[in-house]
Amino acid sequence: MELSYYPGCTLKTRARNFEDSAIAAMSVLGVNLVELPRWNCCGTVFSLADDDLVHHVAPVRNLIRVQEQGSNRLVTLCSFCYNTLKRADLLMKNNPESRDTLNRFMDEETDYDGQVEVVHLLQVLRDDLGWEAITGKVKRPLDGLKVVPYYGCTLTRPEGAAIDRVERPVVLQDMLKAISTTVIDFPLATECCGAFEIVNNPDSVKERAHTILNMATGLGAEAIVVSCPLCSHNLGQVQTGIPIIYFPQLLALALGVEPERCGFDLNFGNTEEVLCEKGLLPGRT
Repeated sequence: MELSYYPGCTLKTRARNFEDSAIAAMSVLGVNLVELPRWNCCGTVFSLADDDLVHHVAPVRNLIRVQEQGSNRLVTLCSFCYNTLKRADLLMKNNPESRDTLNRFMDEETDYDGQVEVVHLLQVLRDDLGWEAITGKVKRPLDGLKVVPYYGCTLTRPEGAAIDRVERPVVLQDMLKAISTTVIDFPLATECCGAFEIVNNPDSVKERAHTILNMATGLGAEAIVVSCPLCSHNLGQVQTGIPIIYFPQLLALALGVEPERCGFDLNFGNTEEVLCEKGLLPGRT
């Protein structure tokens, strides 16, 4: 299976371990992520202002790249990229006036016809592959590793763009169970990490992070599993030692991918130390 893939900016810089582990894991599962040619920044956030259509040019241009690639489906990893691209796509599908205005504005581009489906990698794992099939490919079960899933805001909000039910989503938990981790119910799984307030009000964000991390450790978690580079960054500003791990890193490790390709050394927290203690890093003690 081949899928058009949008990496976004951060996965090429500070979150290389996110992208590298995902590509490696999906290759084991028989999925080839084909990076979009000439992709640009998604715009980071979806503008809610009715008179700010120009802000949607960036995500829509990426959707046009998908059309040019001959595909009708686009998969993303970063939660913010997913949210921005998905909501821009819904705007173009559901608002003919806005679609016409944006297509006319981008007069040097092919018109976007609204035929692209934007999905998150967790949806591909759940809906295209299935948890049983993934479990059947596991070579290194992550038995004994106690984790909490952390969605943040943008995977489950708003309802029309959510990858799972808004209240008490389960898709990330189900993936983690498929690779034999011990998943702990986490009441703050969809709590905002503070997002871009880290720039203007870092103390407030660190206070939020303390609350999230303290609850996770209080519940006995040995790692927090995320799907957002910004969540990882904000939680990582509070150095409690608990690892902040991208979900494809654990998936890749469980599927037998070499630990070096997972990039655990780039994570916040004592990731390699915890995995070594669990006997989950081959050749290391």
